[in-house]
Amino acid sequence: FVVPVAEVDDPETLTRRIAQVAETHNILRVKGFTAVAGKPMRLLIQAVGPRVSHYYDRAWQPSEDRQGSVVVIGLKGLDRDAVTKSLAE
Repeated sequence: FVVPVAEVDDPETLTRRIAQVAETHNILRVKGFTAVAGKPMRLLIQAVGPRVSHYYDRAWQPSEDRQGSVVVIGLKGLDRDAVTKSLAE
């Protein structure tokens, strides 16, 4: 399922949160992107379990909304509401 991710101030805070949510909810994979305040490039995020990596992949296009999102993959029965709430904090 897809979770919207608002612009963040600190990429490290976001990656720690993703790692914690992945471990708590037994998430298999997370992949997506978001905007970072003051940065002209998208932050690409990838996680396998609690191992998270991130890097800037390309500049935001003038026509793009700086709204990010991540795709969350887990086992059947994953608590979507809890994961979404945790990632949106």
